[in-house]
Amino acid sequence: MRNAVHASMMRGRMESFSARSIRALLLAGVAAPLFVACPAMAADAAEAPASAEAAAGSTGEEPMGEVIVTGSRIVRDGYNAPTPVAVLGEADIAAQAPANISDFVNQMPAIAGSGTSGTASGGLSNAAAGINSIGLRGLGVGRTLVLVDGQRSVASTVGGTVDINTIPQDLVKRVEVVTGGASAAYGSDAVGGVVNFILDTKYTGVKIGSDVGISTYGDGLNYRFSGTAGFSALDDKLHFLTSLSYFDQKSVDTIDRDWNDSGYFQITNPDYVAGNGEPERYVGSGIGPSTYTAGGLITSGVLKGTYFLGEGQTGQLNYGDVSGSWMVGGDTDTTLAGHVGTNSLIPRDQRISAFQRVSYELDNGIEIFGQFSYNRSFSRSYYQQTPSTGVTIKADNAYLLSQYPDVAAKMQAQALESITIGTSNAGFPVPGSKITRQVFRAVGGAKGDFEMFDRSMHWNAYYQKGVTKAREQLINTWNTARMALAQDAVYGADGSIVCRSTLTDPDNGCVPIDRLGTDGPSQEALDYIYGDQPLRRQTIKQDVAAATISGEAFALPAGNIAFATGVEWRREQIDGSVDSQYNSGWLYGNYRVNQGKYDVAEGFLELDIPVLDGFDVNAAGRATHYSTSGWVGTWKLGATWQAMDAIRLRGNISHDIRAPNLEELYAAGTARTNSVIIPADADAPVTGSQQFIQNQFGNSSLKPEVADGWTAGVVLTPSFLPGFTVSFDYYAIKIDDAIGTLTAQQTVDLCYEQAVTSYCSNIHYDSSGALSTIDLTPMNFASQKTKGFDIEASYTREVGPGTLRLHAQTTHYIENIIDDGVSYPIDYAGVLTSGTYATPDWVYRVSAFYDVGPMTFNLVARGFTDGVYGNDWVECTSNCPASTPQYRTINDNDIKGAMYLDASVGFKFPTFGRNGSLTFIVNNLLNKDPVLVGNGPDGNNVPAYAQTNRSRYDVVGRTFRLSFKAEL
Repeated sequence: MRNAVHASMMRGRMESFSARSIRALLLAGVAAPLFVACPAMAADAAEAPASAEAAAGSTGEEPMGEVIVTGSRIVRDGYNAPTPVAVLGEADIAAQAPANISDFVNQMPAIAGSGTSGTASGGLSNAAAGINSIGLRGLGVGRTLVLVDGQRSVASTVGGTVDINTIPQDLVKRVEVVTGGASAAYGSDAVGGVVNFILDTKYTGVKIGSDVGISTYGDGLNYRFSGTAGFSALDDKLHFLTSLSYFDQKSVDTIDRDWNDSGYFQITNPDYVAGNGEPERYVGSGIGPSTYTAGGLITSGVLKGTYFLGEGQTGQLNYGDVSGSWMVGGDTDTTLAGHVGTNSLIPRDQRISAFQRVSYELDNGIEIFGQFSYNRSFSRSYYQQTPSTGVTIKADNAYLLSQYPDVAAKMQAQALESITIGTSNAGFPVPGSKITRQVFRAVGGAKGDFEMFDRSMHWNAYYQKGVTKAREQLINTWNTARMALAQDAVYGADGSIVCRSTLTDPDNGCVPIDRLGTDGPSQEALDYIYGDQPLRRQTIKQDVAAATISGEAFALPAGNIAFATGVEWRREQIDGSVDSQYNSGWLYGNYRVNQGKYDVAEGFLELDIPVLDGFDVNAAGRATHYSTSGWVGTWKLGATWQAMDAIRLRGNISHDIRAPNLEELYAAGTARTNSVIIPADADAPVTGSQQFIQNQFGNSSLKPEVADGWTAGVVLTPSFLPGFTVSFDYYAIKIDDAIGTLTAQQTVDLCYEQAVTSYCSNIHYDSSGALSTIDLTPMNFASQKTKGFDIEASYTREVGPGTLRLHAQTTHYIENIIDDGVSYPIDYAGVLTSGTYATPDWVYRVSAFYDVGPMTFNLVARGFTDGVYGNDWVECTSNCPASTPQYRTINDNDIKGAMYLDASVGFKFPTFGRNGSLTFIVNNLLNKDPVLVGNGPDGNNVPAYAQTNRSRYDVVGRTFRLSFKAEL
């Protein structure tokens, strides 16, 4: 349910461009005008890559001709494509000169559920930190197939995610996005669609480039250098191409922004009691933890509320209104201090990329080629200043006795043998990860033409070998057994402070640690609890062999039947190594070796049939055999009809699949520390917020997901408005046997709130009754259905001395429903909280280019509409109906949308008889703060993270970029 009332917590403000930022850009050698912007991009979805580029406002330097449209294997004019294809051309890319191309592509409205190196900073145990990914339609990254020149690329994670940063950015001519099922053409994973990066492999000449970027706050400095050279020899039969680039991004290790200081979270309402008319959930400012402080808080007993400040100082906490592990009001500044915003705002990223290609055309017209790419990336990010609850400090603890004698005296007076504290571990270094990945990709093949039955045919064959080598190491994660020994500190016989265990085992190496106060332990104590940090090495391999033949078969009255057919073979495998000492016993990591492989054999046939003049039918089928699950078939059927000169109708239905990835099949068990909330009335040994170890395992019995989807649309090119094109496409996708994993909180809710007892066996308690572990395993148990529509428009005309090009693209997500078959369906369309499947109702991008002489001005508006925390949730402040897991009551169910303005001005100039350019770009021109979004109530990392949805809102602020390119 959605109510119109919303009390916005945002304040509009305009930050000045800092002197430090000005100095950085002046040192880069720029002085350029700044101007205010308007709307962003979209090509006619029906157009072929070359023609779409022209319609989308690219330079139009490519001649119009026969091309392969992503989503089809048949060579033909893309105006006749039944599947919508959106295109980002060279002009769009150059106008924003993105630090990495994935951030730019993710602005397209049809793309939702993607990830960045910033949003992945918490991926410690699964080693996903540092990855930039792309997902379509809010279906998840795994249901979007990423291609490079129509070929698969090796994944950078065991979860099958292709890191977009491994694609040679300076060779990307355009990015084609198919917003519909394409498994029949390209195989598994193309459920939501395909993102195809087309490279300029025929480039001739030499070009160099550099760019630098910085935020308006003087942080987040990044820079990139690149060089590309291509030349031909032997009468243009031999062609060499090489491209090199280096990228460096300085980190911002905390969320150091004013908007993150209000304590804006979502909790269980302290005033809520079932049936009393209060909302169950409360979202707002002035909220903080109630179970820990920076230096330690006594959480139970007669001394509850005493907290340690260091240097012998203590305080008494004003609790405010307490709700489990949270409280509203009171000393929330005290409990947040040391934990809030300790997640990385911007990770440290370094990348080195190299691409080499050589091709040779034989006398008989056959071209043979070989290409090799290498990408080395290093990413370092920090997860959170991890809080610890339930820490036992005994009455004879030496640090307690020496620094806090008043507390020790009170304990003695009350005959207390120990106290229990919660601490956010101020003074400890923040845990995180540093991951180095090397991605190798080699492709060798040949292509050519031949005659058959007096008709020209084309053939193409290639073999690809891809290898990803990952070195995954944690930072500042402690060994839990060593921590337990170190914090049990007592006086030795000589009066020195030692570990209690050392009294009976003098050579055990234990170094005592002080867990009281904010100064932190000694370096020797840190060295003891950390030791050598958990490390895992993983190697992902992908082998692909494919051969295709395409051409025209025979003639019909309306034209020639075109066809494409081929076979493919693929192998995916994972292996690695982990020292046994890192298998268990650590706060994070607990790495194990992932091992496994599977083979895929496929054959496909595609036909393009001109049934009547202006009416074409496209059909394709593919048979696929997986070594893990056997045979499966996919197909598609589409049509286009030129009903009138100005009206073209198109439609497509398809049956697609997504096979389980290596992680879903073979994960050996990744363990991480987390927290859940066990309901107060649960029949469980403990209730409330509880820390535990989350274990996630693979399932080798998984079978492929199956999806049925369809699109229907119209393309209008009215003669009364030359240069204008608009398209409308409706889509619907239904996935069955969807592979999914319930979260730990969902497992708890199913067991204790919804009485689904089968999930209770995944929850484990130790002998003392404390929550120990929760097991999570993927299953083919869910279904998902999504529907919506896309609208694209482009318009070009001469205005004054120059050319104006306008482009607009919007997607309306009508529904995106997940049904796990166990609890209740959830519609994520219009939900603006964090999550893989959450999508706004409307997403748009509108751009304007104005070319006049050597100058190009680009103005962009991008954004999304207002949304909610839950479509089924009920907003109320009093007299609320009964609150249930599905129909939860909340005091404020509305979340504001956002619109961002970007602007750039580019200047072209001659360089050695060729072209050069200098472009100045401002993103988030008005420095708009993100809308506050109340995350919670479960998860021990919530205060450390941004108090917004950082995958949807801009959390960095206004950024400036200067890009220089020159052809020599």
